[in-house]
Amino acid sequence: MKKLMAALLALSFTFSVQLSAQQEKSEEAHKTEFDFSFAYLSDIHIALGAKSVEDAQACIDDINRNPDLKFSIFAGDITEFGTDEEIALAKSIFDKLEKPYYIVAGNHDAKWSESGCNTFVKTFGYEEFAFDYGGIKFVGTNSGPNMRMAPALLPRESMVWLDSISRTIDPQQPLIFINHYPMDTSMLNYSQVLDILKRMNTQLIMSGHWHQNRPMVYEGIPAVIGRSSMCTGKEGPGYTIVKVEGSVITFSERIAGGTKAVKGTTAGGEKGIRSASGNVPVEPKTGYPWFTLRMSRGEAFDPGVEYPKRDYSVNGAYPNVKAVWKRQDNSDIGAGAIYVMPNGKMADGKRSVGKLDGGMVIYTNTAGMVYALDASTGEVIWSHGSAGKLFSTPAVGSGLVVFGSTDNNVYSLDLATGEKRWSFECGKSVLGSPAIYGGKVFIGASDNCFRALDLKSGKLLWCYDKIKGFIEAKPFVDKEQVVIGDWANTLYSFNPADGKLQWTWSNGGSRMLSPAATWPVKANGKIIFATPERVTYALDAKTGRQLWRAEGGRESVGLSPDKSAYYVKTMTHFVYAYSTTETSPVVKDGVVTDKVVPVMLWKSNAEYGYEISPTPTTSIAGEGKEGAGLLFIATDKGDIVALNCIDGSIAWKHRFGMALINYVQPLGQNRILVTSMDGFAGVLEY
Repeated sequence: MKKLMAALLALSFTFSVQLSAQQEKSEEAHKTEFDFSFAYLSDIHIALGAKSVEDAQACIDDINRNPDLKFSIFAGDITEFGTDEEIALAKSIFDKLEKPYYIVAGNHDAKWSESGCNTFVKTFGYEEFAFDYGGIKFVGTNSGPNMRMAPALLPRESMVWLDSISRTIDPQQPLIFINHYPMDTSMLNYSQVLDILKRMNTQLIMSGHWHQNRPMVYEGIPAVIGRSSMCTGKEGPGYTIVKVEGSVITFSERIAGGTKAVKGTTAGGEKGIRSASGNVPVEPKTGYPWFTLRMSRGEAFDPGVEYPKRDYSVNGAYPNVKAVWKRQDNSDIGAGAIYVMPNGKMADGKRSVGKLDGGMVIYTNTAGMVYALDASTGEVIWSHGSAGKLFSTPAVGSGLVVFGSTDNNVYSLDLATGEKRWSFECGKSVLGSPAIYGGKVFIGASDNCFRALDLKSGKLLWCYDKIKGFIEAKPFVDKEQVVIGDWANTLYSFNPADGKLQWTWSNGGSRMLSPAATWPVKANGKIIFATPERVTYALDAKTGRQLWRAEGGRESVGLSPDKSAYYVKTMTHFVYAYSTTETSPVVKDGVVTDKVVPVMLWKSNAEYGYEISPTPTTSIAGEGKEGAGLLFIATDKGDIVALNCIDGSIAWKHRFGMALINYVQPLGQNRILVTSMDGFAGVLEY
């Protein structure tokens, strides 16, 4: 019987090799036939009270009614905002499936996650999956950007995991790869991912993100993008039925039934067609295949087809910029690194720090680790682990390193040894970065609280517990106020002594336009910050009254060394320098209004292309043209551009990596400290 089955498989399946014994064992364990079908869903966008919930339920019910579907694959953007409640609701819906399902996260699940992507892992139990069915290896990975606004990035830890799969899999076994993003320039490290996939017999890549059915090819590897399960813009809620018959795979759209919202309908509807809710009933149906793939014999793709690789030639144009040292972590680095001088104090960019000898670099990663490195060599001095992913840029004071963790704690470690000194438990993840001032630690979390802790003991000094959304940024703090924004469209100012609320501000827009990723700055009595709506605002620091708004970029803002100017990067090439003191009236239709805008000092084409990262701009005095200072612009694609503060002219450019630069810390003596999302940390000199 086994020989007969093997002969039938050899006839029906066009690969050039027999199934391995391990694959046969896997098939026997699954009790499958070679021909099988499965459901393929993407972009569910579960949100409390939204129509997407009804659409998802319609798909699940439809899948359960089809006994031919052996399992389901969910290709990301499971939720709208990555909240704990949305993830729990999604799981409660998906758990009604009567057959197995496999799931990966998308950018909506990762970028705005109040838990720092921990809840998704805890709820579904994994971030990557690999299983065999019908002789095919199915491999899926999450895709970022995790907690940062940037182009897609396969996380560093997923890259390491995928690489390990490529080194252990039978090279003849056909493989299907699942990721939320298309594997083209939508993904920053697509070329590295494709290089790994091309070591294996990768027959197909499946993704979502575009909300539409579309066949694709990535460096010769066949691919598909699947529709959203939502009925918006579609005939109804639905998904894709993937049918494997021998070497042929077909993709057919399945309308799940249920209802489709129609604008302008009235109760009762016309001729009973429309329901009282204004929804049109939709009947289930399966369309003709919109794509058919015949899996190949031997090579699954043309190895001669390659996309352009990342170009590092800019580094040759500025050979004066080079690494003192550079190391790559096995996990993402989702926060900035800090330099600690030999005297135990942090560098502030206002003065030269002298030699690096004796100093330390501190950074955190998404594996929950904190590392202290020798600042002159990059060698590890000590490390300390926590139970959650870390997206918190650490701070140092009084010989202590302080940071927040997604295991719900704020930690303090001994600067010299890395030993834990204290921890403070919050109600939810701590994504915010701490600011240390006057012996206090100021930090926000995802539990609707903003806190001040005693630096030496970790004791709670005060807590404001009416924060509306989660906090991920670093607050501004001085003796007069503490200022921070949240993901519920609110900017807060507190009295640093007792936590009394001084004022709040809101732009009244969508929560995705919140002043939450921006690090506020203060200059000449004004709080200045940028929002995702591509605007910078200035508020009266004492009252919170809005003074003006000006054109600017995304969530990035920073000050000149003397605070006479603030800088913002736009989303396409240009950096603006505005005065923090001088304004001019707004003229509309030839009439002078009572509104003002800041005077623009210069506008520079920094030549960095399309750019959406929230990384602050930083600067240092005494360097650059006429000693007026250098401004450092960090991008979402691994580039650093140094501009002269006096006129915005380019001093130099350098490509550090291929992912978002978290932070550039000027060190003086023509050196900067840099970390990037793809796991690099290093010191550059110029």
